[in-house]
Amino acid sequence: MVRFYDPKDEAEQVRVERVLRKGGVEYFLRRSGEPGIGPLEIMVAEEDIPTAEELLKQG
Repeated sequence: MVRFYDPKDEAEQVRVERVLRKGGVEYFLRRSGEPGIGPLEIMVAEEDIPTAEELLKQG
């Protein structure tokens, strides 16, 4: 898995997660900063990056 998206806030994180789920792209979340502070990085499989990027453009 590679970092796909680093949302600026929790609302953006929720939006990107929703788009990925709807498009069937598996992902997981990883804490990048201090524990409990800010949104999480969104990780996807390297081969899913083109699909994930296209989904974000559309939605």
